[in-house]
Amino acid sequence: MRLCKLLKSKLHHARVTYANPDYVGSIEIDRNLMDRVGLLDGELVHVWAVDHPARIETYAFGGPPGVIGMNGGAARFFNPGDRLIIAAFVYADEPVRPKIVLLDENNAVVRELVPFHVEG
Repeated sequence: MRLCKLLKSKLHHARVTYANPDYVGSIEIDRNLMDRVGLLDGELVHVWAVDHPARIETYAFGGPPGVIGMNGGAARFFNPGDRLIIAAFVYADEPVRPKIVLLDENNAVVRELVPFHVEG
């Protein structure tokens, strides 16, 4: 058996709604979005800026509708309005069909994305 690290979940073009370096936590994500792409509270996520070079790893926790909030040290890398890609990966020994959604400027789902074909 060979395990590969594969894309599991992705929120494409999420918008930062707040950045609070004094809050204990990391990235707060709209709970409905987390459920839509299969993210769990405490799950490791990669956060990549679209319009500048910031890239971090942190943990996610659920929040109210529309919210993408950067907390603690993570808040020092991003500002309200920044576009992000938030991705999570899983180790698997077979293909994984990732759950990917494109978001609008208010963090509402525009559509599901399928960037490549996965058997199964």
